[in-house]
Amino acid sequence: MLRFYEREGLLRPLRRSGSGYRLYGADAENTLLFIRRAQRLGFSLEDIKLVLEGRGQKGVPGKTVVGIAEQRFLEIERRLTELLVLRHELELFLDDLAERVGRSAGGATTRLYRDLLDHVCGHHDGHVATSSMTRLMRRIGCSLANAERERIFAVLRGRHVHVWREGDGYAVLIPGNDEAVSSALRQLVAAEAGCTAHVNVALTDTAEGQMLTAHGDGAFLFAQLFLALEASAA
Repeated sequence: MLRFYEREGLLRPLRRSGSGYRLYGADAENTLLFIRRAQRLGFSLEDIKLVLEGRGQKGVPGKTVVGIAEQRFLEIERRLTELLVLRHELELFLDDLAERVGRSAGGATTRLYRDLLDHVCGHHDGHVATSSMTRLMRRIGCSLANAERERIFAVLRGRHVHVWREGDGYAVLIPGNDEAVSSALRQLVAAEAGCTAHVNVALTDTAEGQMLTAHGDGAFLFAQLFLALEASAA
């Protein structure tokens, strides 16, 4: 990978050893992490090269870099809006369908449908919307008791995170080396060991910070959980 990035002009060794090994400077690791992060966000190698060449410069290169990033952001926002609208309308449709089932079938059939609706949308019998966090926890099927869960979340709430897709799951990176965060994440991994929504929940100590990975069909809910925790600082 390093040789490939060198051929593409993205990463250059300072020099070579007498036996021909590439020797990199102290800033090479940060550059490598930047390249990998930009690739995860969908930037092409040409775009990344432009960004790296434009760092520290003023004028057209800088404006071009900002334009590339803004266009990528707008593209993601458009896709996200479409999904949010679809989710909103589907929830309303399921509510309406539940009412129709209740009027036509009643009894046990209505109860079964309500259970299904609660599983899909996080609604409960009284139709009163629950908080996003509670709804997520129900959908994830977390095995944590409420008191223990809140103690862990109190440490993680408001922490800056990076989240990206990784294979059939997601990776969540919490930058830094805060021991309280590390302890909370270890407790979370231990508590989620028997969770039916995820498989192979793991915690890794990296140069950037603590990285949590979750795989399986329900892993996207795990990613949502950490995004919700970051946004719920207030």
